[in-house]
Amino acid sequence: MAKTTRSIPPGNPGENDLLGQLENASKAFLSRRALLAGASGAAAATMMGVEGATSAHAAAAAGKTVRWANWGLYLDFDNKTKKYPTLEAFQKATGIKATYQEAIDDNDTFTAKVAPQLRLKKDIGYDIVTMTEWKAAQWVASGFVQKLDDAAVPNKKNVQASLLNRPFDVGRHYSLPWAGIIAGIAWSKSALPKGLKTLDDLFAPANKGRIEVLSEMRDTIGLIMMWQGVDISKSFTDAQFQKAVDFLQKKIKDGYIRQVKGQSYAEDLISGDAIAVIGWSGDINQLNLQNGNRFGFAVPESGGTFSTDNLMIASTSPNKAAAEALINYYYDPAVAAKVANYITYVCPVNGAKEAMAKINPKQVNNPLIFPTDAMWKNLKVFRELNPTDTAKYARIFQKAIGNG
Repeated sequence: MAKTTRSIPPGNPGENDLLGQLENASKAFLSRRALLAGASGAAAATMMGVEGATSAHAAAAAGKTVRWANWGLYLDFDNKTKKYPTLEAFQKATGIKATYQEAIDDNDTFTAKVAPQLRLKKDIGYDIVTMTEWKAAQWVASGFVQKLDDAAVPNKKNVQASLLNRPFDVGRHYSLPWAGIIAGIAWSKSALPKGLKTLDDLFAPANKGRIEVLSEMRDTIGLIMMWQGVDISKSFTDAQFQKAVDFLQKKIKDGYIRQVKGQSYAEDLISGDAIAVIGWSGDINQLNLQNGNRFGFAVPESGGTFSTDNLMIASTSPNKAAAEALINYYYDPAVAAKVANYITYVCPVNGAKEAMAKINPKQVNNPLIFPTDAMWKNLKVFRELNPTDTAKYARIFQKAIGNG
């Protein structure tokens, strides 16, 4: 699920509908990422990026280290140098050493690994973590993150206004949106040359045993519920939720679904073990960049899901100043456009679309980065769940996929 620099003008009914959903949901859902490739010259830092990185705050943090845990395939990457161009530019401009790890495959499993240390107030080995909105809400509520110093992150002013006042973090004092996520259906073009448009197509008998779905409950169950006629952005009943879970469980039992996975479903698409999946838009685009455009992606006719992944500073981080300098750097429009050019998730930074025109004009009208009106109308945000429903639905979902 994920994105948000918009090509839709203010007041557009398609946009307002989705923004209304965002305002009503303090936990949307999801996970995903994407990796490299892109326009020539993307490795060079623009003056805008350098100026954003060399603030007084960054200068004060020079010589220090910042450690970032992110999802796989979620930052611009150069296959030849095996480095991340924008991260290299940040280090050169600021003198701050940055270590980057693709340490997150699933919100719950990553949190389960680090939560005991966070509760004991011990360093988790990361300064910045990138959590999907619903899980970010839990981190904020649990006191697992530090408050951002707005003066140290002046580029916060570039964040899309619609994402600055999320219910779980009004004013964005503890988190900032890294990317917007769209969950839909994807497939192998060689195995399924006609493509997929609906969940009926996804679960066709011919695909039996070679389908995979996401371990993110709000994505997988969200898509199924919409297909069953439920508006997941509004109030729905336990029975409606259970109906979607029952469908999923039966497809697992009957052998249609080979696995329920986090972002590692991408490996199975490449190997051919899976030919049809519920997956994330940016992942599929990046797989195509590195595998000869072998895969297709679509928002189902019944609707796709939308959420954001968010940068936060762990409560145990000893490198807050360096972390804030890095966060500020990535909200420079030129830097944000470079990242979006690679990962092709929705970009949450104002001015990135204009910057993209200089970096890679072909991406300016890419609806997976800058969604169209029609796409916004077909995306839903999984509604906010109270703590009781969160625990209940998670337990039901985990049991259905064999973890309960």
